[in-house]
Amino acid sequence: MQHEVLLELKDVRRSYQSGSSQVEVLHGIDLTVRRGEMVAIIGPSGSGKSTLMNIIGCLDTPSSGSYKVLGQDTLNMEPDELATLRRDFFGFIFQRYHLLGHLCARENVQVPAVYAGVRKRKRDERANSLLGLLGLEERVEYRPSQLSGGQQQRVSIARALMNGGQIILADEPTGALDTKSGQDVMRTLQELNAKGHTIIIVTHDPRIAACARRVISIEDGSIKSDTINHDVPDPFAVQEQEQQDVEPHINNRWARSLGAHIDRFKEAFVMAYRAMLANRMRTLLTMLGIIIGIMAVVSVVALARGASERIISNIASMGTNTITVYPGERMGDVRSGRVRSLTPRDLKALEGQPFVDSVSATVQTSSLVRRGAEESNATVQGVSLDVFRVHGLKLKDGRIFSQREVDAKSQVCVVDDNTAKLFFATENPVGKNIIVGNVAMRIIGVLEPTDSFIIRGENPTIFTPYTSVMTRLLNQNYLSSIVVRIQDGFSAPVAENAIKSVLKNRHGRVDFFLQSSDTIMKSIEEATMTFTLMISAIAVISLVVGGIGVMNIMLVSVTERTREIGIRMAVGARQADILAQFLIEAVMVCMLGGLLGVLFSYAVGQLIMQLVPTITLSYSIDSILAAVITSSAIGIAFGFMPARSASRLNPIEALARE
Repeated sequence: MQHEVLLELKDVRRSYQSGSSQVEVLHGIDLTVRRGEMVAIIGPSGSGKSTLMNIIGCLDTPSSGSYKVLGQDTLNMEPDELATLRRDFFGFIFQRYHLLGHLCARENVQVPAVYAGVRKRKRDERANSLLGLLGLEERVEYRPSQLSGGQQQRVSIARALMNGGQIILADEPTGALDTKSGQDVMRTLQELNAKGHTIIIVTHDPRIAACARRVISIEDGSIKSDTINHDVPDPFAVQEQEQQDVEPHINNRWARSLGAHIDRFKEAFVMAYRAMLANRMRTLLTMLGIIIGIMAVVSVVALARGASERIISNIASMGTNTITVYPGERMGDVRSGRVRSLTPRDLKALEGQPFVDSVSATVQTSSLVRRGAEESNATVQGVSLDVFRVHGLKLKDGRIFSQREVDAKSQVCVVDDNTAKLFFATENPVGKNIIVGNVAMRIIGVLEPTDSFIIRGENPTIFTPYTSVMTRLLNQNYLSSIVVRIQDGFSAPVAENAIKSVLKNRHGRVDFFLQSSDTIMKSIEEATMTFTLMISAIAVISLVVGGIGVMNIMLVSVTERTREIGIRMAVGARQADILAQFLIEAVMVCMLGGLLGVLFSYAVGQLIMQLVPTITLSYSIDSILAAVITSSAIGIAFGFMPARSASRLNPIEALARE
């Protein structure tokens, strides 16, 4: 195991496009690194040493030649395969530390293990242990800005060791440190090498290179010398038991499990949440478009739903599953007042039909109503018994009139709550008399307050047998309308045709028209749906504008956090990990905006209903869920491009971005 070849480069070349020509930076590099070696690659600026380190660290691939890591050729590897190699075998120590400023020391150390799928408890234990070994046990909760340069570099070393760090790549590890801190870092690297870690240092400083057993000099993209420094002890003298810490600290079985995927998702969620908190005002402004759009959609749907429910409730008060027969050819027929063909005999004829549940006659008029010195115009409804059941009218006191009283044209009536309050105030009206027109009527019942359309607003309404109205008040023998309630389960269109047939045969012509409660409801529902769709379409435009705002801000965020993306990629984040992090962030912004939009819509709706009682907003779980799902979908749709852009960044270019 000690002399096993870890890294093998054969005729490695690397070229870059410069304008219209290719510039070759590395020229046929041949290099072998064995397990447990400590190698220094030294050369001046522009010599190609950084390019070579990037290839060795799987941050880049050769243009040609062969580079193998533990026998695996990297030339044709996909980005995610290279990320896996970096995660499992390499640990990076950078000149500028490259720590994530919003994470504490322990969290920075844990980052490689997060992408390796290590359980959080084990991550915490190992991170604390590594920081303790490096003398930072009192600084585990400190952020990089609270640490000195030497302490930050030790955090970087701990991060490199988190997943085992079989191969540690140190790029100018002392370049930004004072002399003492630099000496401490080099001493730590030598101790790690003594424990079996393979150390590769890239430097331009001969004093740093002198700390390594093997020194490789590179100039103009070619290796000029490869020598052994006999002043440094042979690393292969290390004891086998001291190498146990070098093996990767990854449970591959757990890493592929559902629990590991959930853990990675949770970490991505936490990272996205912290990124949002770091830019609170920008996050709020980004949400604003989504909040307004969702608020508009939910409010419009609630308004339309409330209006629809109110209208349908009023129509239902006419009687559900009912068909009303009116004189005339159509609604609004100016001649309908002269058509007097609807008679009580039609009522009897319809009552005998098999599909009929009940038939109600209506004769309506207006009349002056008096009691003592109090008088008022009132609506007088001449009706049959079934009207109260059909329209859902309930008694507050007393009773309704009987069929015997209808047949006898009795001078009895049932009054609504408005009439009772107007003429009797605190008295009980039942048993008292009122004068309707010139006819004395005895009140036998009082109705409960209702929104039924048959009782119009605050105008007093009096119900009396239709026979009484026809003979005692109007002296006529025809009806204003007939309400037919059809049996449950019977087809309304079939019933309409049957009613038309019966009445046409009786009248000899069609001098009437029908109005079905179901037809009215369907028409209103269709009109409401059209209105809702039209307004929702306008609100959706607002959502799209909000989504574009999210995409724009996320693109800015990717640009601002390019260096962070590079760091994450260097320590083992796959493209899918970066994609998930930024996509989750976009979805969180939109989902939170959606939830706030729903809450604001509800709050504003309650305020409006308090200020304007005639307006009703009806919120449903379906519309709220649809709003949240829609906002999430917007986050996915408009967040995908920025997230994909982040995931496809070149780690070398990303790390170089300040």
